[in-house]
Amino acid sequence: MISVELIPDAEIEQSVREDWDRLLGADLPSSGRNPAPSNRPHITLAVRNRLEADAFAGIADLLPIPIELGALVIFGHRDRYILARLVVMSADLLAVHRAVAGLAGTPEPHYSNTGVDRWTPHVTLARGLTAVRLATAMRTIRAPHIRGEATGLRVWDAEARHVTTLR
Repeated sequence: MISVELIPDAEIEQSVREDWDRLLGADLPSSGRNPAPSNRPHITLAVRNRLEADAFAGIADLLPIPIELGALVIFGHRDRYILARLVVMSADLLAVHRAVAGLAGTPEPHYSNTGVDRWTPHVTLARGLTAVRLATAMRTIRAPHIRGEATGLRVWDAEARHVTTLR
């Protein structure tokens, strides 16, 4: 699995990390649990089985773009939930996503939610929450509405555990 990701500015990153830490402090699942330097708040633009990182170098020229973290969003699968911050859609964000999706090509079925007209931009706070823990998590985090910029772009190769920073 290889993903193309936008990286938010320092203020947005700090706000998300604070919520990750609040979840950890409450002994809840948190995206902040992974101590790897590559683990940081991001907005996934595309996920595919195979991608060439260099193909996306030109996308970096579109940055920075304004972004805004809005409401909480919940994704569910069976009896587990993902808690995330919705990234408010804008013309600039949509243009970057369409450019990346165009270069990435049609997604495999299990990554179809990153395809054109199927994408929900978000920053993940926690995965694998039960309904009870989801309710606790929602009371624990602060999740302030915040505006800033997407300033970075990277490609994450999960199998190789390698980040290619494009900006």
